[in-house]
Amino acid sequence: MTGPLLQFFVCAAVIVVAGSFLSKFADAIAELTGLGRLVIGSVLLAGATSLPELTVDVSAVRQGNPDLAVGDLLGSSLINMLILAILDLVTQSRGKMLSRQSAAHALSGSVAAALTAVVGIGLLTGERFAAYAILNISPLIIVLVFAYVLGVRLVYLDQRIAIRTAAETGVEEPPLPAGMTLGKAGLGFAACALVILVAGPYLASAADDLAVQFKLGKSFVGTTLVALSTSLPELVSMIAALRIGATDLAIGNVFGSNAFNMILFAPLDLVHTGSLFADIDGSQHAITCIAAILAMLVAVMGQLYQVESRTRLIDPDAWLVIAIVVGGLALSYQAH
Repeated sequence: MTGPLLQFFVCAAVIVVAGSFLSKFADAIAELTGLGRLVIGSVLLAGATSLPELTVDVSAVRQGNPDLAVGDLLGSSLINMLILAILDLVTQSRGKMLSRQSAAHALSGSVAAALTAVVGIGLLTGERFAAYAILNISPLIIVLVFAYVLGVRLVYLDQRIAIRTAAETGVEEPPLPAGMTLGKAGLGFAACALVILVAGPYLASAADDLAVQFKLGKSFVGTTLVALSTSLPELVSMIAALRIGATDLAIGNVFGSNAFNMILFAPLDLVHTGSLFADIDGSQHAITCIAAILAMLVAVMGQLYQVESRTRLIDPDAWLVIAIVVGGLALSYQAH
């Protein structure tokens, strides 16, 4: 057990350092390009922090472990919501869950929940769509990809309006580091993403080895320990973004990562021999899927409701998200 444990902590330390710088570079790119923190967080940062899921899960499918891969994607979305809820509890905010651009984030969260629901349909229908596959890709995956592109476009257009409104009201953003250019930010972001891409699979592999020693099922291992490992970049990036005052970047990363996780079903279905949805334990994964959708919808409600002040110990949104995540994991364990 010593070898996998040491590998786990070394890779985790590397990802912590890379993730911290990743958020800073992403924030600089958002400011220098004028795209805004929500768009950069939902697309660029979310894609970079989801790289471990891509490499780990493609490898798992090729090795004949599709349940591990699917469990990781859905479990990662669930863990991301747990991270968001915990950070909400420890972050001082007024009236809305972390962000002052609540409507924009509610839109992003709704897109992520809708994409997860499409995946849920695939989990529950199993073999029914296998006969209609195009180039070994389920028609539901094609719908998923088109829905993601449409959702990103909606978020981008909405962010354009939010940026204009912020400029008209004179809202000031945190200043950029001295001497930061778009070239430096892009190069630094790419370097940090590469570090995460390399370290992520080793981290997840160590987590899988540890879980096997405890004789846990593949679906449950993917949903919990491997998902927690591949969600470490999101955790570190969110904390780093909050420390520099880029709350929109942080929350955009969570919902964007959840949406991006669903898109990763496309390469998994492509490399899998046969129908991915037909060859997995859809009923067990559906539990995680539904729990993730519920957690995202509660977070969206937390974005939209307005109050004069928040009482941390009795405010319902973050605590309810935590309860949903814990309950979903417990049900998944019972079903494994």
